[in-house]
Amino acid sequence: MLLFKDNLLSENFSDLSQTEWLETNGLGGWSSSSLTGCNTRRYHGLLMAAIVPPAQRMLLVSKLDETIVVEGKKYELGTNDYGDAISPRGFQYLKSFRKDFFPEWTYEIPGILLRKTITMVQAENTTLIHYEVLRAENGFTMQWLPLIAARGYHQLQHAYNNIFWDVDFNHGLFHNQPYQGAPDIYISIPGSRFTPVNKWYYRFNYEMEKYRGLDYQEDLFNHGVFSADLRQGDSLYLILSTEDPSGKNPKTLFDREKNHRISILQGVPGDLLRQLVLAADQFVVKRNVFEVADPTKPVALKTVIAGYHWFTDWGRDTMISLPGLCLATGRFEDARKIIAAFAKSVSMGMLPNRFTDNQDPPEYNNADGTLWYFNAVYAYLQATDDREFVIQEILPVLKDIIDWHFKGTRFNIHVDQDGLLYAGLPGQQLTWMDARIGSWVVTPRMGKPVEIEALWYNALKIFASLLTLQGEEEAAEAISEKADHAKNSFEQKYWYEKGNYLYDNLDENGNPDPALRPNQLFAISLPFHLIEGEKANAVLDTVRAKLCTPVGLRSLSPDDPKYSGHYGGSPFSRDSVYHQGTVWSWLLGPWIDAGMKVKGEAFRPEAQEIIDRFSFHINEACIGSISEIFDGDAPHLPRGCIAQAWSVAEILRVVKHYSLFHAGS
Repeated sequence: MLLFKDNLLSENFSDLSQTEWLETNGLGGWSSSSLTGCNTRRYHGLLMAAIVPPAQRMLLVSKLDETIVVEGKKYELGTNDYGDAISPRGFQYLKSFRKDFFPEWTYEIPGILLRKTITMVQAENTTLIHYEVLRAENGFTMQWLPLIAARGYHQLQHAYNNIFWDVDFNHGLFHNQPYQGAPDIYISIPGSRFTPVNKWYYRFNYEMEKYRGLDYQEDLFNHGVFSADLRQGDSLYLILSTEDPSGKNPKTLFDREKNHRISILQGVPGDLLRQLVLAADQFVVKRNVFEVADPTKPVALKTVIAGYHWFTDWGRDTMISLPGLCLATGRFEDARKIIAAFAKSVSMGMLPNRFTDNQDPPEYNNADGTLWYFNAVYAYLQATDDREFVIQEILPVLKDIIDWHFKGTRFNIHVDQDGLLYAGLPGQQLTWMDARIGSWVVTPRMGKPVEIEALWYNALKIFASLLTLQGEEEAAEAISEKADHAKNSFEQKYWYEKGNYLYDNLDENGNPDPALRPNQLFAISLPFHLIEGEKANAVLDTVRAKLCTPVGLRSLSPDDPKYSGHYGGSPFSRDSVYHQGTVWSWLLGPWIDAGMKVKGEAFRPEAQEIIDRFSFHINEACIGSISEIFDGDAPHLPRGCIAQAWSVAEILRVVKHYSLFHAGS
């Protein structure tokens, strides 16, 4: 389970700054940066608070740069990028990094060895930092320079904005409200002294924002400098919080967080699976859900953050992730709360595509998230046998969804005469391949996308099985007939004889799209399959030959003229290739499912090899988690979000379900 990087004194800044760490608080907030401590993204910071969980995130404390003063000589442990200079260069003192339960750094300067550990407190906007003086030939003074951002997480701070200078400092506790209406900032450093400064630091450069073609320079404000005297054997806990920490014991908080992580790992075999379980814990968060029927009454339930650092909770991502994040980890109560939360937000037979960041009404622009809901409910029932909840509370919601799909709902989503589900309007992106630039939908797929039909067929089969469970045999039979009709139409229309695989879409005029994409796997991988035998084997062979990489499946074949093997540059450049060859690691889940369903145990060695080849990534980009996407071309560098829910969930799910434990064991 231990992830370890040693001898970092010999590493260069560029390599270390491209590896990141992440701690979360179960509210949608986080603490995160690069291994060097140099913030390379606008989303990096020590205290990113979720003001209205899991949204309205604010970066309050960007950095807390440390300096050791010993015998009159200063050693600055912080690292900052000012564009034309890296200053200070504290990464030169970084001896090692390790992640067991928490990220942990060891710094070495002449005569002193110092260990730093960071975590967040669950259900609080609170970051804890623990310093341990492992070796010190003489006593020394440690100084901390807090750099305040006090801004929304998508924004950047600049010196022409006002930040209040007013500070209360008593008995090691700093308090400031950066502006009227902003959250309070508390910094507790027991035994410390505070020297007021009140100045701006200018032009922090965020290299990853520059790479992404966005604004990348920020100014940060400093109220003053903390200092405290330390010696060998000392242990010092710091608290950064939006709440007054007076009376709280930081060691008790640290121990509570460690015990929480120990508890969720009970009985979990294999180092890789244990890291994935810890990663999964970061995505399940609290949300107040407002019922469609009565938007004045919030209900505190659970939801899933789609990815860190910039996503909130999305319906599609949540339903795809739920089996891996919750069911494979035994978090059945969380799964139930998530299913219930989304049930309360169904409107016109549709699940929200995403909840907004400012409590505006949810957005419902998707055709597949609602259908994935059936799959999540079905998986929950299989894992828990919680029939009362599913039949009494959820089945009426599913019936409403099915009814709306037959009579038609938003975005021209409706069942066609052939029994297949049609979805789409010009200018709308309704599937998971949802990139849009202005009015240009990059992968429009209007009509009858192949995975939508697989999901629709499964929704009908699952709904029929639940009706049977309730004793409504006649209604179940009627739905089963509609499912059979859809399957017969699918078999007639989707096989691409020349390519020996399935068409990706039938457009609004019924014309087939022969683009070779991974979406066809869902016709095999879902609980109720649409193809089998020779055709299923042919799909596997084609996908393996053209789409498979060591880190996931390409979203488009390299033979396609629209293929792009690199993801980067401006927002336009990135969005235009988001699903045009970019590799998605979450697709390894359905890929392994499809292989095991078609080939049975004969596929197990290949499935194990897939996981073994992938396992290096857990120690590559965000230590202990899985990235959202990768370049289509080798060496398949990680891109997008550094920690993505469905990436972690799907790898975790198949490792657990098929006992693929070799990697990292």
